[in-house]
Amino acid sequence: MKNQTKTVSIVIIGIIYLIAILLGYFVFRMLNTGLHELWALFLADVVATVVVWGFGLFYKNVSVYDPYWSVAPPVIFTVWAFYKSTFTLPVVLLLIAVWYWGIRLTGNWAITFKGLAHEDWRYTRYRETQSPFVFQIINFFGLNMMPTVLVFAAMLPGFGLFGSMEAANLLTWLGFAICISAASLQLVADTQIHRFREEHPGQYCNVGFWKHGRHPNYLGEISMWWGVWTMYASIYGFDWLIIAPIAMTALFLFISIPMMERRQLQNKPGYAEYRKNTRMLI
Repeated sequence: MKNQTKTVSIVIIGIIYLIAILLGYFVFRMLNTGLHELWALFLADVVATVVVWGFGLFYKNVSVYDPYWSVAPPVIFTVWAFYKSTFTLPVVLLLIAVWYWGIRLTGNWAITFKGLAHEDWRYTRYRETQSPFVFQIINFFGLNMMPTVLVFAAMLPGFGLFGSMEAANLLTWLGFAICISAASLQLVADTQIHRFREEHPGQYCNVGFWKHGRHPNYLGEISMWWGVWTMYASIYGFDWLIIAPIAMTALFLFISIPMMERRQLQNKPGYAEYRKNTRMLI
């Protein structure tokens, strides 16, 4: 029954995302005639997020949004490639890297997802500590819209690849290698922690990559967006778009990691000592 409920929940979320993608595409086609195409694409992304947020309200579960982080970039970049009719080697490398990352991360979400009856602890904490009105403000702007905006901003260097006919060079391939390595690091790290949790419930993971860094999965996520920027820099050089991976790095260093560590310190005996002796990322 538990697996059946999870399967049904995943199917429901799949339908929700299909609705969001189709509506987002319709909005893009409608707005593209009067706005700059990237602004039209961004607003389409916002509308798709609103759809997902709305279904999250309906199911009283903010976790409906969780896979959006990894689903949106591959879909958006692929739609953009067909819209621009651009499939140069740098663009193809970008698509391969982002789809590999997206499928891997979404697969990890599916493994850890327990069904629509379960909400991630981070959202539950906000729900329990804030008034209903304040929680809904946080829900819309902080838990749904902010990640969408940050991910779209992190994608901006990738969009730059579609505006150039330059061939891939050594730095382009280096950026691609960083992306593939980052997603592979996440794959191995998540596999290690899933196996560890099954064998040692209630304990913090300190084996494999986790022996050398407290958050190898977050290191992979940060590195992924630096890889995309490196591919962009291989053609356009160093410019203001370096803000994109810097902002993504700041999100993890100052929000995601501290939040996770506070929970680990509260719930995992011995984590304080592990934290003292093990680096945050590398």
